[in-house]
Amino acid sequence: MKYIIMCGGKYKEWQTPRQLLTVKGEAIVERTIRLLKENGITDIAISSDDPAFERFGVPVLRHNNHFYARKQNNCDGYWCNAFYPTDEPTCYIFGDVIFSPAAIRKIIETPTDDIELFGSAPPFAPEYPKKWVEPFAFKVTDTDHLKRACRKMKELNDKCWRTPISWDLWAVIKGRPVDEDIYVKDYTVINDYTCDIDHRREIPELESRIKE
Repeated sequence: MKYIIMCGGKYKEWQTPRQLLTVKGEAIVERTIRLLKENGITDIAISSDDPAFERFGVPVLRHNNHFYARKQNNCDGYWCNAFYPTDEPTCYIFGDVIFSPAAIRKIIETPTDDIELFGSAPPFAPEYPKKWVEPFAFKVTDTDHLKRACRKMKELNDKCWRTPISWDLWAVIKGRPVDEDIYVKDYTVINDYTCDIDHRREIPELESRIKE
């Protein structure tokens, strides 16, 4: 299985992509690459337009693919664009997430014959720093299913409202409506400090929680 770390988006207010923020001496994306390699994963790539990601020793896949969706309401083109289209089983890992080693192992070891979403869910672990759920990765073996879901999302662009938009994509994958106040909860839960970074001020607190 190929592992693609999704590093799209623009972060002008930080003067750097969020995935390049340093946590305990490592860029966030660098930590994810290391944890994957420590678990025997060698087929790793980054999905990004930014040449800054070329320094990590893995292929960088540009975003120019037919799943691009222009910004409309809550839909930013990069959420869809980062799912770089392949015909081989692929795990799409969110590049701005700080993963625990246990979380990476769970993603690698969880089987699926279709598509599986990994994310947080209540009741949250004491070390989890957020008060809301966050998606972390999509593991895909049925690549045609993902491509159909991405095309459907483009059709539903004006109805998508959840943030991150991945929750609407998951609803489409599971055959649920995106315009109802219902979250599809049948995904694989990761329940530790694993989470994304929203603000620089969160980094010291996260560093105090990371032991590995």
